[in-house]
Amino acid sequence: MRQRILQLLRQHRGEPLSGEEISRQLNISRTAVWKHVQILKTEGYAIRSLPKKGYLLLDVPDKLYPQEIAAHLKTKWLGRKIYYEEKVDSSNNVAKRLANEGCPDGLVVVAEEQGAGKGRLRRGWLSPYGKGIWFSVVLKPPFLPQEAAKCTLLAAVAVAKAVNSVKGVDAKIKWPNDILLKGRKLVGILTEMNAEFGHINYVVIGIGINTTVQPEDYPEELRPLAVSLHEAAQEPFTRAELLAKILGNMEELYETATWEGFAPILDEWRKYSCTLGQQVKVIAPDSTYFGTALDIDAEGLLLVRKADGQVEKVVAGDVSIRPAARPEAYS
Repeated sequence: MRQRILQLLRQHRGEPLSGEEISRQLNISRTAVWKHVQILKTEGYAIRSLPKKGYLLLDVPDKLYPQEIAAHLKTKWLGRKIYYEEKVDSSNNVAKRLANEGCPDGLVVVAEEQGAGKGRLRRGWLSPYGKGIWFSVVLKPPFLPQEAAKCTLLAAVAVAKAVNSVKGVDAKIKWPNDILLKGRKLVGILTEMNAEFGHINYVVIGIGINTTVQPEDYPEELRPLAVSLHEAAQEPFTRAELLAKILGNMEELYETATWEGFAPILDEWRKYSCTLGQQVKVIAPDSTYFGTALDIDAEGLLLVRKADGQVEKVVAGDVSIRPAARPEAYS
């Protein structure tokens, strides 16, 4: 009911709406309207009560409330069910639990803070309260299990397109799942899969975006390596609106992959890549070598030409890719 009251106040933004009119439209008492408005105020909504005129919505909180995301969302199914918590250990852990319980396809888990955010290769991901977009998406694709890794590339394109819609931002994708801004890490993506032989039960794509994380929030050794969106943005943005754009991009790309295959997604990925054409250092469990990143193949594997001319296929889960001519900043 509070979401419906909030929707009415949004529709009359800039002018008061009487409690009597709200109660009439929603078929509840004026006392119930007043109680719901008080709760909205405690959640951070700036609502002014004007005698004999009604309620006026002045401002909304910078929170990732489901109703705030929904206000900007244009998807058909992805993100239409949102599970919100103030703080979780890891949004991926919550998403996997809900997926195992039979949650719908396209569920989004979002939190203001992660106590134990996860990155690739068992690394952590710093996720301070209200300073980023920390979320996971549950997908139940018709793809074969060997195609699941390409969902990471799909997610990277969806995020890059969204953040680059903010004026002043020019983010690039570092193979396979990091998004860089000004050469520093802005976004991390972690994909986890639950599958049986020849069938994917679900894929969970966890995404962490630094929006207003400050240098002092990081351990000293990470400060030169990370960046926040606000450092480049030349216009205001809200986390809820940005997340809605990402989900919209993701749904569109996912449906393209479902009906046309991943080739169009890989083409989009190449446009945003800052890895292709560059000298790289490949750090694998059993070897380390240098080479030139040539392309990604149809499976999303990175093709690297070594000094001897041999072309190696690099599997994301096994290696770290670092710029060959720079300090070893990224992994």
